[in-house]
Amino acid sequence: MTGTETETPRRGARGALRQPPEVRAMFDRIVRRYDLMNRLMSLGRDVAWRRLAAREAVAGGARQVLDVATGTADLALELARQGAPHVVGADFSRGMLELAADKIRGRGASIRLLQADAMALPFPDGAFDACTVAFGLRNMPDYEAAVVEMARVLRPGGRLVVLEMTPLRVPVLRTLFRWYFDRLVPLIGGLISGDRDAYRYLPTSVSAFPPAEELAAIMTRAGLATVRYQYLMMRTVALHVGVKPGTTPR
Repeated sequence: MTGTETETPRRGARGALRQPPEVRAMFDRIVRRYDLMNRLMSLGRDVAWRRLAAREAVAGGARQVLDVATGTADLALELARQGAPHVVGADFSRGMLELAADKIRGRGASIRLLQADAMALPFPDGAFDACTVAFGLRNMPDYEAAVVEMARVLRPGGRLVVLEMTPLRVPVLRTLFRWYFDRLVPLIGGLISGDRDAYRYLPTSVSAFPPAEELAAIMTRAGLATVRYQYLMMRTVALHVGVKPGTTPR
């Protein structure tokens, strides 16, 4: 697939516009410039967003935290920095994990990394106090099944924290951001990463992703309670938090 603005969602379950092998290959190609492009596309705000996501995840003293689609481990590192003593970062891209391992060694952090499929996490039910995913859910083949799987590995009372871009609905801003994402991002991404196709995929993946209120409903259907969300960056990014009902037996 070449990836153009005419990409359309696959039939069946609502999920990423491309099949998992294509998405994995794309991330393996752009890994060396991935962090730089994140800073440029978000005007540097993604660092603060991850800080906020980590704060939500560790609230209440979470000790075992899983970061799904960890990428280059920015959120996993922030979770460890904010006091989570046991952090696991999982991703299906070997290239991303290799760069993540270099970053973790360079900072002296204690984070376990493993290659894993977010749709079938290799952990028992209730293994974690919190689970996070930052800018990775929209690349999964079935959004609802992915949320169900992440909720499964949470203990009762555990939190699922989802940080993700969300379709912009304000007419004037939507026009401005469509120009930015459709024209400028692919151009800059192509120049910096050498892979314009990967950064052409970004705007279409955001446009196809459920709006914040729909994602909240997906989380509720997955069995999470007290689901809430807040908008960031002029409503282009949303941070969702849901809690698995019940209490951990003592």
